[in-house]
Amino acid sequence: MNLLNIIEEIEKVDPEVHERISPRRDAIKNITSFGSKVAVAALPFAFATIFKKAYGASTPVAVNTVLNFALQLEYLESYFYNQGVAAPGLIPAGNDISTFTLIQGDEASHVAFLQSVLGSAAIPMPGIDLTAKGTFPDVLTNYNTFMAVANAFEDTGVRAYKGQAVNLQGNQVVLTAALSIHAVEARHAAAVRQIRASHGVIISPWITGSANLSNDTGVAAVNGNYGAGASATYPAENNVMQGGIDITTLASASGSTTAYNIACEAFDEPLDMATVLTLVGPFFT
Repeated sequence: MNLLNIIEEIEKVDPEVHERISPRRDAIKNITSFGSKVAVAALPFAFATIFKKAYGASTPVAVNTVLNFALQLEYLESYFYNQGVAAPGLIPAGNDISTFTLIQGDEASHVAFLQSVLGSAAIPMPGIDLTAKGTFPDVLTNYNTFMAVANAFEDTGVRAYKGQAVNLQGNQVVLTAALSIHAVEARHAAAVRQIRASHGVIISPWITGSANLSNDTGVAAVNGNYGAGASATYPAENNVMQGGIDITTLASASGSTTAYNIACEAFDEPLDMATVLTLVGPFFT
């Protein structure tokens, strides 16, 4: 979506749009400078606040609940990368530190942006324990643990944003922004997976699975007391049923059926809010 065409498109169905958003034209005029300060993926939220004031939000409580849920996850990720990048000798020089520094900046932008959109409704940053109450005691001293936890955070974030899409369908602008951030989180997940692969971890740039494996991050193997284990981290990620159809039964032009792991890779399974909060719960104090 070309955000600069949003006003033009709305004008087609609402000729009074300019009066509705006046005197908020300055916000639009300053969009270039605003965009230089935050991630491009977050820009739609700026329009969301303008339109919320212009037209009113049909379900403000529901939208704010979703945005605060996202903010809580972004607080966790931002704090995690801030601490990781600052930890002496943790992240190797070169591509590794440059990638994690880039991700750090994106997450900080997401936090600032969500706070700006929510205003006084934004939840404060909660207390955070990156060891998850002792589950990952070496998360800031062992690079393998750090990468594994980063992988788990990013994969969970991707599925969390996707899981909330249905709750934002009534607000197209906010929905567009949320899905844009979802795409940014997906790129983060792929980048972390590539880095792990470069350090010898057997993992693809995307989530995959098999009939007996619903989590390919190996997080449970990092420390044996990780909650209920790997399967609890990404429930149903090895699901092959989509729209009531078993994807593995679909035949190609040559007549061969779809492999189980390919069927898993074809879809990111959404996670609902309760599941996500349960998963990340140990990281909050």
